[in-house]
Amino acid sequence: MRLSSRLLLVGLLACPSVHAQIFQRELGDFDLKLGTTPSRSMAQGLVKPAAIGSFHGGLDLSHDSGLYVGQYAPSMGLTPGKNLEIDSYIGFKRPFDQTLGYEVGMIHYSYPKLDTLDSQELFGGLTLLGSRFGVAFSDDPDKQNSTLFADLRGNQPFGIGISMKYTTHQLNTPVSVDGGYVSSFTDWSVKFSRPFMGVDLDLIYSNSSLSGSDCSAYSGHNSECDGLVTLKAERAFY
Repeated sequence: MRLSSRLLLVGLLACPSVHAQIFQRELGDFDLKLGTTPSRSMAQGLVKPAAIGSFHGGLDLSHDSGLYVGQYAPSMGLTPGKNLEIDSYIGFKRPFDQTLGYEVGMIHYSYPKLDTLDSQELFGGLTLLGSRFGVAFSDDPDKQNSTLFADLRGNQPFGIGISMKYTTHQLNTPVSVDGGYVSSFTDWSVKFSRPFMGVDLDLIYSNSSLSGSDCSAYSGHNSECDGLVTLKAERAFY
């Protein structure tokens, strides 16, 4: 396994906000949010990550009944080598009581400027004491994905947030590699987050079940097949 580190500084542009990276306004029975980070809880753990340095943002419209719709663009395609991606979602979220709630929904991934087929993802999960636990199933043009994810924001020792994601990928067509074929693989990531002097700091470790020449078949959520440690510092400029 190759372990590397990376320091990533990202500047975000957005409209003025009363909350960091989120502009929020009530419209009758609806709540509108605009921001540079996904604002919907379950969808936030599933929107596909953009390449570092690209402009990104979206909107979220929710009703008092628990119904919500939204769009998030992880990449606006404004920088060289980056393509426009739009993740549209719809869902329903309701609490059972003050400590426990549920959420179900669907995300549609589209790439308007590419000859790439769109894909869909179904998700659902529970919110317990502020922490989120969920599962998702997606059908991409070349594979099927099953994801487990957790965001333990309800319990943050020393103010550090912890989130995890584990995905199994089943390829529609096995990929030829040295010594055989790859028909499935898994990948995972763990992220530690903490705000510091107005900067959001993230320490991320990611890896997959593939290594060496088998990495030529990798097409998962992580930016690289092998083990990778990333330190990300992000600040919104308003």
